[in-house]
Amino acid sequence: MSRVKLVYFAWVRERVGIPEEEVDLPPGIETVADLVRWLKTRGEEYEYAFEAGDVVRAAIDRAHARPDAALAGAREVAFFPPMTGG
Repeated sequence: MSRVKLVYFAWVRERVGIPEEEVDLPPGIETVADLVRWLKTRGEEYEYAFEAGDVVRAAIDRAHARPDAALAGAREVAFFPPMTGG
């Protein structure tokens, strides 16, 4: 089991109800997509935050990451909505 810091931004943070947390990842959580699926099982606030999982973006150790990105060795995973410039 590995410990990772999860950080939530913007409306993802509002829906989850906390800005960050540290969690012990259970066995089998190997990718960002696995992590999102697991988070959705942790309560209705997580389910609500990740209901449109294909919209929420992720970063592993401050580098943008795709859903199939491996979590091995990650210290931090951040989740945020898509951003636009202007």
